Amino acid sequence: MAQKRKLQDKYFRQAKREGYLARSAYKLLEINKRRKLIKKGDRVLDLGCAPGSWLQVAEKIIGPEGTLVGIDLKPVSGGFGPNVHTMVGDFTKTTAAQLLGGEDELFDVVISDMAPSTTGHGDHFFSERLCQDIIDVLPDLLKPRGTCTMKVLEGETFPQLIRRMKNVFRIAGAIKPDACRDVSRETYVYGIGFRPSRVRVKDGSNEGALPEPTPGWGD
Repeated sequence: MAQKRKLQDKYFRQAKREGYLARSAYKLLEINKRRKLIKKGDRVLDLGCAPGSWLQVAEKIIGPEGTLVGIDLKPVSGGFGPNVHTMVGDFTKTTAAQLLGGEDELFDVVISDMAPSTTGHGDHFFSERLCQDIIDVLPDLLKPRGTCTMKVLEGETFPQLIRRMKNVFRIAGAIKPDACRDVSRETYVYGIGFRPSRVRVKDGSNEGALPEPTPGWGD
């Protein structure tokens, strides 16, 4: 237990020292270092952006030439630049036009550190379904050949999500960043080379097997 606490304290202290709003910043930093999902000048959408640490990381990467849009059920406060726009809302109830901010140009990258409101029972089902919901809307948001990363809690439905990611993206896989707590089941799926024509309604063979998700998402 002492070692786990030490790990948590390391990233917590580092975030405070370096000015990040949360330790989760280091998860995106590692993912992007390993897979180069976000690049300078990119147009990025952050789903479930509160408290704003992923916005901070993405803003630094894209620079002033890029554009960053974030949405969350909770308001986000922070000293972001003029090319960062945030809104309060549920992405599942927000139109693509609203997320695009009236622009015709789709996003180069979609990122999500969302987790469903946890119940302590079957949370991985809710998490996997949330990721599936994101994939379903990607054709309206993400450019062909775009990239994506999403948090998911590993469980028995995890292989289904990986299979779908590999079908929808040219390259796909999973990463568990060092900043993830050892006791956590969270990991991050990623996709490179989006193929929108391959996004289809999910296989209904297990329809009804998953419990209904709790509305919204948690931190």
